[in-house]
Amino acid sequence: MASKNQYLLLLILVIFSFPILEPSESMEIVKVGVILDMKSTVGSMANRTISMALSDFYSRNSHYRTRLNLLTRDSQNDVVLAAFSAIDLIKNEKLHAIIGPQRSSEAKFVINLGEKAKVPIISFSATSPSLSPSEHENKFFVRSAYNDSSQVKALASIVKAYGWREIILIYEDTDYGSGLIPYLIDALQESDTRVRSRSVVSSNANDNEILLELEKLKKNRTTIFLVHMTASLGSKLFKQAKIAGMMSEGYAWIVTQGLSTLLDPVTDMASMQGVLGLRPYIPNSKKLEHFKLRWIKSADKPDGSAGGSNLFGLWAYDTVWAIAMAVERAGIENSSFLKPNTSKSRVDIAALGTFEMGAKLLDTLINTTFEGLSGNFHLVNGQMEPSAFEIFNVIGTSERVIGYWTKEKGLLSELNDNNGRATNNLKNPIWPGNTIEQPRKLKIGVPVREGFTEFIKVVENKNKPTQVSGFCYDMFCAVRQALEFPLPYEFVPFHDGSYDELLHKIEKQEFDAVVGDTTIVANRSTFVDFTLPYSESGVSMLVLVKDDERKNFWIFLKPLNWDLWLTTGAAFIFTGLVVWVLEHRINTEFRGPPQHQIGTMFWFSFSTLVFAHRERVVNNLSRFVLIIWVFVVLILTQSYTASLTSMLTVQRLQPSFTDVKDIQKNGYFVGYQTNSFVKDLLTKKLNFNETRLKNYTTSEDYHDALSNGEVAAIFDEIPYIKIFLASYCSRYMMVGPTYRTDGFGFAFPLGSPLVPYISRAILKVTEDKEKMENIEKALGNQATCEGQGPTTLSSDSLSVYSFGGLFIIAGIASMSSLLIYVFNFLCFHRPELNNHDPDRSFWSKIIDLMKHFDQRDPSLHPFMKRSESRVHPEASPEGNEASPETDDMQNHSRDSNEGADTGGSDEDEAHSSVGNDASIGAPNAS
Repeated sequence: MASKNQYLLLLILVIFSFPILEPSESMEIVKVGVILDMKSTVGSMANRTISMALSDFYSRNSHYRTRLNLLTRDSQNDVVLAAFSAIDLIKNEKLHAIIGPQRSSEAKFVINLGEKAKVPIISFSATSPSLSPSEHENKFFVRSAYNDSSQVKALASIVKAYGWREIILIYEDTDYGSGLIPYLIDALQESDTRVRSRSVVSSNANDNEILLELEKLKKNRTTIFLVHMTASLGSKLFKQAKIAGMMSEGYAWIVTQGLSTLLDPVTDMASMQGVLGLRPYIPNSKKLEHFKLRWIKSADKPDGSAGGSNLFGLWAYDTVWAIAMAVERAGIENSSFLKPNTSKSRVDIAALGTFEMGAKLLDTLINTTFEGLSGNFHLVNGQMEPSAFEIFNVIGTSERVIGYWTKEKGLLSELNDNNGRATNNLKNPIWPGNTIEQPRKLKIGVPVREGFTEFIKVVENKNKPTQVSGFCYDMFCAVRQALEFPLPYEFVPFHDGSYDELLHKIEKQEFDAVVGDTTIVANRSTFVDFTLPYSESGVSMLVLVKDDERKNFWIFLKPLNWDLWLTTGAAFIFTGLVVWVLEHRINTEFRGPPQHQIGTMFWFSFSTLVFAHRERVVNNLSRFVLIIWVFVVLILTQSYTASLTSMLTVQRLQPSFTDVKDIQKNGYFVGYQTNSFVKDLLTKKLNFNETRLKNYTTSEDYHDALSNGEVAAIFDEIPYIKIFLASYCSRYMMVGPTYRTDGFGFAFPLGSPLVPYISRAILKVTEDKEKMENIEKALGNQATCEGQGPTTLSSDSLSVYSFGGLFIIAGIASMSSLLIYVFNFLCFHRPELNNHDPDRSFWSKIIDLMKHFDQRDPSLHPFMKRSESRVHPEASPEGNEASPETDDMQNHSRDSNEGADTGGSDEDEAHSSVGNDASIGAPNAS
């Protein structure tokens, strides 16, 4: 019975074996080469994965007519050996495709060989952007993996999300390492992140060399690092970083997908606590879960080295399936290599031959799609494209996914999250040093000062963080809230030094920024960068208020400056002289003895000041001059009256000094604020002697120095002066010119990318009126005294410049009238002068001319004579009757005039003139 059962079982096996054996007789064996570094983690893992993929594929597709025959070669991490392996496979094995090589540096030459032989080269691990397939180059290269450049925007988004504006790149000195850097730098620049420096590590570097490089980076201000290297080198880097103390609080590390995908099997994760990593997102599936279980069971390590992070193994698995499908669909059975004509060539490469169906196989492979272990296998332009990246955080011996990135939505906490705003949609990571506080904190220096603590006040506690308050601090907090990214910081007090010394701490990399009442000035901008100003600007002068001017004994002289007093007096004299010249020959009021004429000239001129002049003018030119002059006098008197009235009735604070030159001329001391840049302004720009300067710290010091007369003035910035005047409004004034500065600003290192963001935030805050009012409450009540302001105070006295136009008009009128008169006089008497002896001297002629001028004008019109006789008639004591003396004088004058009319001599004319003068003077003498 047992033998019968055995016979039946054997019969069944033979029957069922025929369908299997039958197709094998017609199967087409397709040779495919595999070039891997068998000693590397990726190579050994990929070799196992490829074997599993081949077995799984044909167990599910046993009906296929083609079978892949994999011919594996070990490149031993040698570029030359990888190239030799490719040549051997193509020339001697006549294969149809090559999987590999493993590294980008090895793939360069192999890709060229494949293109020459028209053999497709399919790599699942050569991810360098320099090897990207295209229509013009690398036509026969297919990348069944993601191009490294596909991750750069995701990395830049992470950096931007945490507000890091400076970063250091660390990468290995290989084609794989350097190929990504240009793309990464461009992406970081688009997000306004500056690459402060780059560190290149040799792929063969030992631990000491890596440690020395890290020590150099440790001296840098920037503590944010982005690492792009293979897993083997990355493992050594992080171990040395932990030894160097760079895996502690304040540091941040980001690793690219090349290192992220192999953290589990390679890296000692204890040295990578707090690291952020980026890797392609692999959607979970039943097929993937089943593969993981099989991998764990077949693995040498009981922990299973093929978890979700060994993406290269999954890509290798899907690559085998894609090639197997393409070979079957392309119909390349019985295809062969075309042998080249190599009779004259001794080079092995020339004898490679050409695969006649290579282009068809390549085209079929590129159009192959299926659902693989790594997701949807779909090639775009000859390479895979990611749908999403996941961001993870190394915690302990595991990884915690804190978010995702997609091209369409950016950063997300979950893939189904519809809100894509960077910072708020990543889960909080644990940073190096086992802290939740985000690195890197800005190390901000704040000045510790005794006076004017309304602006910045620092309180230090031994067991508590430094407490800062004041206007500048409130402004910084408001600006920080207006930023679109977080800005962690810590305050570091700065003692005993000037503000220039504080800012030099930034240059020395001891501080990352300075927050306080730091003024933006030109010399400081040579070693730091300032934000836009957020306060009032300018330096002015603080002086003591003078006593009440109304108690001044000589206040009546104050309305006019001395230059105006002198100019006005000169104008009076000049106008009187011009009128006398114009009226002397025709108007008896301006004739007589010299002392009488001088008195008349001054009396007439100055009496116009109160419009009390009695003398009548008969010359039209005199009338023209007098009209203009009376108008000038009217303006002067009205202005004087108004100014004097204002001085006597309006109570105003007057500064003790209004001009810096007065202080310098008298050698007075001046003050400035301790540790302020104002000292340089006084010595270098205003040319004060340093021995004449005194420094003060508080408002009380200012008050004591000014009230006690230690200094004549104190120079300081307007915000400080306003704080001072808020307490001492009635006793001091801000006067003089304002020396321009740009106000307070926050300071950062030269070229800091934070400056434009902070400046834009300052604009947002300062344009918000309500917010600024709340911030300025820290400064207290700054209501300025009446009539004060940071402007130049001019003297209350009127100056000659105020009336310059009037004096010019009056002068022109007087001079033109005088010139016209002199011209006519000279023309009239020129014949008489020429008839005399021509040999006479010039001065003799001048004397004769003066004698003619002093004589009464004989051509006087009769109506002028009648008008002159009516000028101020004098009444006799008896009434209207004239005295005998007067009659005699008039008769004598009449006889003299008649004699002159009948052709008397010059002496008679002179006698007549004297007689007329006597007749004018007689009534006054009676």
